Amino acid sequence: MSSKHLQPPGRQRRTSSVGAINLGDTTVPGLTTMQESVESKTAAQARLRALSEAPKGDADLMRKFCLTYREMSYRHTWLTPLVLLAAVYGAYFLSGNLTPSNPLHPFVAVSYQVGDSDMYGKGIRDLCFVFFYMIFFTFLREFLMEMALRPLASLMGIVGEQKTKRVMEQTYSMVYYGISGPFGVYIMYYTDLWLFATKPMYATYPDLTNQFLYKVFYLGQAAFWMQQACVMVLQLEKPRKDFKELVFHHIITLALIWLSYVFHFTKMGLAIYITMDISDFFISLSKTLNYMDSILTPPFFVLFVISWTYLRHYVNLKILWSVLTEFRTVGNYTLDFATQQYKCWISLPIVFTLIFALQLVNLYWLLLILRILYRLLFKGIQKDERSDTESEDEGTSAEASASGTIESSQKSDKKKEK
Repeated sequence: MSSKHLQPPGRQRRTSSVGAINLGDTTVPGLTTMQESVESKTAAQARLRALSEAPKGDADLMRKFCLTYREMSYRHTWLTPLVLLAAVYGAYFLSGNLTPSNPLHPFVAVSYQVGDSDMYGKGIRDLCFVFFYMIFFTFLREFLMEMALRPLASLMGIVGEQKTKRVMEQTYSMVYYGISGPFGVYIMYYTDLWLFATKPMYATYPDLTNQFLYKVFYLGQAAFWMQQACVMVLQLEKPRKDFKELVFHHIITLALIWLSYVFHFTKMGLAIYITMDISDFFISLSKTLNYMDSILTPPFFVLFVISWTYLRHYVNLKILWSVLTEFRTVGNYTLDFATQQYKCWISLPIVFTLIFALQLVNLYWLLLILRILYRLLFKGIQKDERSDTESEDEGTSAEASASGTIESSQKSDKKKEK
């Protein structure tokens, strides 16, 4: 039975180009929402058959224990990250030593506190913090998706596995960006950067230290984007239409994060973080409303376009213009390795090129988003280029193929037994 016959009488499912706005959407599929391959399903069936056999000794019992854990972690992708987090947090807090002398301290807490102040410097141990909280974000995402967002999608009336996965991804993005965006604005409010002022980005350079919350936010964002980049590399799904642009966007973003932190342009980095987080929140909200077939989809999509245009274009162009006009004239402009003064003739073209490259990707997405907006306002609701039915059919075909492979494997085993 087709999905159309599952709709309530007298109500036809509206399909909208808003549902196809992967364009500009930086959300990467999670481990939970990746497409299962035929090979992975066959391997899972093989593990289950092995577990059903009677153990023959201690070695066989250990093998079964390993197979059981593999099967559990395959079904619950948050299990291994949880084990790692519990081990590190448990060892750290049970040690009774919560000072920087604890070898686990750089992983759990930010390092390089300046005396007893609220200011923190930078160093190689910050990589430990980023790596550990990459694991944290992996756990958080997979746990929320499986234990909270999948049931929530069901309560929202979402039908179909592919659409459920997309809703889970977008809802997780709403949760993260709904926290990180306001957190970034809160930090900006207590600095001289309020409302994206550009001169303070250069006046106090180099910013060798940052306040506690500022550093937590900055390194937390680095961990989030690194975790997304790693998952993107591991993607098993067919890449979406703008996959190359998405990869380029992540490369530029990670380069901006690393260079701005190491070379002390963190004030500029904070502004760019906020522009991405708030606009990504509204795009995820628009997509989720569209999946719910909500009448609020058009107005929230318009709100998204406004926020996107202001934050990712007006503000970014404002920062780009400041690089051309204020980078050299405001604050120190010299190269001095001893005092870590890197705001000079070498860094100026690098900073401009990276932000300009990010702007080019955003501009490409803006043109496609405006085309969707045009169709929405002047041509009514249009059919998606990538319909839900097609996605479901692809998933069904994959499952049928997997079932056939598994059945063939089982028949082959039975023949061998005979």
